Order: sequence, then C-alpha cells, then structure tokens
Amino acid sequence: MKRQMKNHQLQTIRRSTTAVCGAFLISSLAAPPLQAAQKETPTGAEINATVDSDLLYDSSVASNNLDVSTTDGIVTLSGSAPNILAKERATTIAEAVKGVRAVVNNISVEPVLRTDDEVRRDVEAALLADPAADSYELNTAVNDGVVTLTGTVESWQEKQLSAAVAKGVKGVKELQNDITVSYKIERADSEIAAEVKAVLERDVWVYDLSTNVAVSDGKVTLTGIVGSAAEKTRAISDAWTMGVTSVDAEGLKVEPWAKDTMKKKSKIAAKTDEEIKKAVEDGLMFDPRVLSFNPTVAVSNGVVTLTGAVDNLKAKRAAEQDAKNTFGVWRVKNYLRVRMENPPSDDKLAQNVEDALTRDPYVDRFQIGVSALDGVIYLSGTVDSFYEKSHAEDVTSRVNGVTNVNNGLTVSFPSYSYYYWPYTSYYYEPYDYTWTIDYATSPNTSDAEMKDEIESELFWSPFVDSDAVKVKVENGTATLTGTVDSWSEYDSASENAQEGGADIVINKLKVQ
Repeated sequence: MKRQMKNHQLQTIRRSTTAVCGAFLISSLAAPPLQAAQKETPTGAEINATVDSDLLYDSSVASNNLDVSTTDGIVTLSGSAPNILAKERATTIAEAVKGVRAVVNNISVEPVLRTDDEVRRDVEAALLADPAADSYELNTAVNDGVVTLTGTVESWQEKQLSAAVAKGVKGVKELQNDITVSYKIERADSEIAAEVKAVLERDVWVYDLSTNVAVSDGKVTLTGIVGSAAEKTRAISDAWTMGVTSVDAEGLKVEPWAKDTMKKKSKIAAKTDEEIKKAVEDGLMFDPRVLSFNPTVAVSNGVVTLTGAVDNLKAKRAAEQDAKNTFGVWRVKNYLRVRMENPPSDDKLAQNVEDALTRDPYVDRFQIGVSALDGVIYLSGTVDSFYEKSHAEDVTSRVNGVTNVNNGLTVSFPSYSYYYWPYTSYYYEPYDYTWTIDYATSPNTSDAEMKDEIESELFWSPFVDSDAVKVKVENGTATLTGTVDSWSEYDSASENAQEGGADIVINKLKVQ
C-alpha cells in the first residue's frame, strides 16, 4: 500500500523500494516535546496530552466533543461521537500511544435520527451488497437505534466482518453481535495452540517473544508482556483461530519498555522465501474477503507476487494487506485481477455505489457524483477532509462489480497542504476498513523545532525504538540514520518524521 501525498510538499526518499506495511498506528502531530517526555515510563499527564492531540488531528473523530483522562496508564474516553465507527476509531487512536496500558471507552453515540425500520432496511441492504457478507444467513433487528445481529457463520472473522458492515450504516447507535460461530471441524487443544503461536509469529505487528499460549477446551489464555495496548489488541485478534471459543488476555500485561528490550529474535532472523510463502498463504486463509479465491503466492527475496482472480476490488486490496502484514515481506506485487462472473451493467453499478455512499455515516451528506465505465467507478464532488475522500473510495471498493476506483473528489477544508496514507484497523484481521489521517504542517517551523517534533513522534510511537533512530534536519529535510529490526519499523519511522512536519524525509535507516 503506497503512501499518498498532496501538493508534493511531503515526499519520502527511500534507499530501496519498499511498501508501507499497512500500519494501524497514529502518533501525535503536536505531542509534548521530547525533553519533557523522554523517560523510561511516560507520566499520566504526558500520555493524556498525546492522546488528546492525536484525537484533535484526526478528522475521523469529532474531537471537540471528546474528553480524555489517564490514570496509571489507563485512558478513559468520554463525550459523544456522531457514529459508532468514530467511537471505535477513538479507541484505536488511544491504544497506539506509547504508555497506554488499556482504554476504557465511555463515548456515547449520537447518530442522525432515523426510524428503526430505516436503519434495519439499510443494514440488511449493506449486508446483502457486501461481497463477503452477502453469503451469510443473518437476521437483523433494531430497537431504538440498537442493531442486533443473529445467525450462524463459520469463523470469528466472519462474525466480526458482519458487525463491521452493520456499523457502517448511518443511524446505528450500538451493535449487539449475537451471531453464532459454528466451526466445520473440531480441533484438539494442542492443534489450536500450535496455530495461535504460528499466527503470532508471522504477524509483523506482534513483536514480543514473551507471549505464552495455553488452550483448554477451545479456550485460549494469553499471558506475558507486550509493548503496547495496540499490540495486545492485535494479539487477541490473532488468537481467534478455527476452533477457539474464547480468548482470555487478562494475564497479558502492557509494558512500554517491552518493544525495545524483548525483541523476537526468531522474527529478526532472516526468513526463507518458502517460509514467507507459507506464512502469507496461511494469512490469506484467515481473511473471509480472500479465502474463497485462493490467490497464487510466489516469493523471491522477500518480494511477494500475488496472481489469480477475485470478484471484487476490496478482496484484491485485502489480499495485498494480508501479505504486507506478514513478517519477512518487504514488498508486494499485486497482479490479482478483479473479475465478476455476471457483472452488473455500468448504470446499475453506479446506482449500487450511490446507494452504498448514501448509507454511510461519514459521507452521506456530501453530493458525490458517481459514474461507471467498464466496471471502473469515477467519483467527483467535494468533501471536507482527505479522510472522507479515502473513506468514500473504500466504501466504493466494497461494492460488487467494482474493478477500480478513479477518486476525483476534492477537499475543501482546510486549505493547508495535507498528506494521507491508508492503513487498517487492528481490531481483527486486516480486511477491516481502510482509514486515513490528515493534518496541516506549519510553514514557519524552524529546523530545531522540527527535529524536536520528529524525535517526540518517534518516542511516542510504540512501533519504533526511538533510541535506535538519529534525526538531522536541514531546511525542512529530515534525515534518519541508525539501525532498526524490520521494514515495518523502517516505514513507521518515515511516517513519524512526516508527522513531525518534515517536508522531505531521507530514510537512511539500516534494516537488520
């Protein structure tokens, strides 16, 4: 997934051609200066200020209506959000701040007023229109904006995907996910434990060797230490393999120092192409958007090539993200073709996209023009932020028959120069929504101030060992030197430098 830039003001110069590894991270643009924050354990006030600023600079949440408090590393969020996606997004943002041990989300959702019948019809339409969820036998009930899903699916991932589709409908205040998971086969506890360990091992976003796995009657218990709340959430998601009935992670403690001192040596060691190939194939089998298509995977020197056919654009993009989230992969060539057996006419396809955008709680209020030609969707009109622009494209990619999206949406506010990059949520597998972040950089920032901001960004990210990265800034150009342990850490450092306000980033980090 390539980082996208606006107005050519923020550019990344890389020593080698790498792909951004689907990062779910967000660090603060206006985090406290490094001099105040550089301690072994961040204080509650420092954590609070960083989470506050992260929320402020993320246009997907209505931060003006949110309050943050922090005690012993536990962040409590309160206030109101316009939709359930924004509420959950706030948790994602807070968990990706170094020092946060857990997040308590007390945000209330106050969506646009709609009747229960309207919400129910749209949820049912959204599930039917989704390329993956349309095959599930589900029932929908709505009471005062609270949606309840029932029915049976074959995996935890399918259950979560169904919930994600329903949450993406305007008017949903809360979702009660009562879907039953019925596995096709029974598995021994030892087999489940081995697979959970394998999933944790291949996940590029789970770093620490100290996570222990125990399984009894299908119930997984995770214990040990991880480096961030984000990593803990990711580990819980990874643990939901076939046959698992519950996951208990109460014994999995979050310690900010763990990322830097407990590196997973087996991950840092070089992986063979055959090992990477198997790990990517296993990862694709976890993704309900991809598993039925069985893409062909080839690996050469850590470069993954995907070939074959899928029947929707979201599946193609999800497969690429799955590969990038696999340890040892540093580049993905996505040659998957989008081919639907009986594609709709262009007029019908355009109407289906319009319906999907109208159901969405983020972009429904905009006048977005939609046209289709040979399965390619062309979007036009104006939205308020690059987040909304990218989100509209993601909603479009999930419509059956869409082979590509030409996103011609313009952004009206604010008028500063922005950049954005896509990344995914880590609440469950990486087929979740594609998100963006956008913010303005100040043209009056001095090199010294910019260096402080970049070092602060590196410090507050739980995904970069800030002690291993040296920063030099001259005339707005930031140069990064040092040694990191993975390509994902390499890419995260570049993003942190951009978040700190650099006009150009020259990444000279060595990957060991």
